[in-house]
Amino acid sequence: MYNDIEKFYDIVVIGAGPAGSTAARFAAEAGCKVLLLERDREPGIPVRCAEGVSHNGISQFILPDPRWICTKVSSARFHAPNGESCDLSFPGENSFGYILDRRVFDRSLADLAVSKGVRLLTKADAVGLLRDKNSDETKATKGVIFRHRKAIYQVQCSIVIGADGVESQVGRWAGIDTCLALDDIYSLAQYTVNNINIQNDICHFYLGKNYIPSGYIWVFPKSSSQANIGAGMCGNAIREGKSVLYYLDKFMHKNFPKASINCSIFGGEPSKAGHDFVKNNVMLVGDAAQQADPLTGAGIVQGMIGGKYCGETAAKALKTKDFSLLKEYPDKWENHLGKNQRFMYLLRNKTHKLLDRQLNKIMASIRKIPREELSLARIFRETVFDDPALVAKLATDFLIAKLKA
Repeated sequence: MYNDIEKFYDIVVIGAGPAGSTAARFAAEAGCKVLLLERDREPGIPVRCAEGVSHNGISQFILPDPRWICTKVSSARFHAPNGESCDLSFPGENSFGYILDRRVFDRSLADLAVSKGVRLLTKADAVGLLRDKNSDETKATKGVIFRHRKAIYQVQCSIVIGADGVESQVGRWAGIDTCLALDDIYSLAQYTVNNINIQNDICHFYLGKNYIPSGYIWVFPKSSSQANIGAGMCGNAIREGKSVLYYLDKFMHKNFPKASINCSIFGGEPSKAGHDFVKNNVMLVGDAAQQADPLTGAGIVQGMIGGKYCGETAAKALKTKDFSLLKEYPDKWENHLGKNQRFMYLLRNKTHKLLDRQLNKIMASIRKIPREELSLARIFRETVFDDPALVAKLATDFLIAKLKA
């Protein structure tokens, strides 16, 4: 039994994924006493992720380590509904990405937080927030109630950070509206497969209703014989009567009929730009705060960026004893990624409405661009040059995003 669980911490972080561990780390680096609770037996399980990140994205937080890098990828191949494809290299210096082993990666982030003074407790499942007797959700939280090894513990704290994923209970307990419409959730299914033969430095994306409606299918190589193959689609497509697993199995049967499935995962991912991160002394981060990219569903780096701002802001409020400063956290997020997230959400809505013939046309235009001249600006010009309707859609979305900024 853990008899050394202290009764008071400055901050309790619930959830030891990339966002939670990063928030805990930066708060501890600023001098805070932090308890990090993880409900599973170790950080990084279960894996609910395609495991792809950019080098530049994660290297600002942790040095890349071969222990948690399965393979290095240098480009992405986009497949149109008619079977044509084009390759796009990652832009900028150090333009490559990694396919991770999330279990080892998440553990490394948690270990880094612990090295800064964070107390990590696994198999610790938060069951509620601690408030004064007869208080309601409008009152500040004074601690966390959690179950650990069949015993119930109560610890007091000044700030609670919820990093407990898309199904965040912390947000609901604190009175934060974390509900998502069906259309704003990606339904996900993924297999990790062996016994295939693929190029291990290219990620593949399959677009269009020929593959899956309102989403995409991906193939992320973990080696030349192993890959994460998954599908994601927005909830509105479920109304058509077929699940995301139907489209994934259809794709597997056609493209990888001899693959051996050694892991299956299913879950959800927020597909809407979040805006409500803080209430009283409770903060949300990562998927709990809907910080994943609304278009792609990518959330590892986004969660770590949010975690840094969350942890630093919490520490600042504690140091000054001015909890109104917690509102600086959503402001920092807004300036860094919030505006872009909202634009990506608008673009997502339009992209999912494109017909397969439009996607085929876009891909054909991109294929004509010489490889050495590929850039986002050039792709945009070539794509919309002879499609006034598409120009109008994108221009309208961009204007709306700017007006809301």
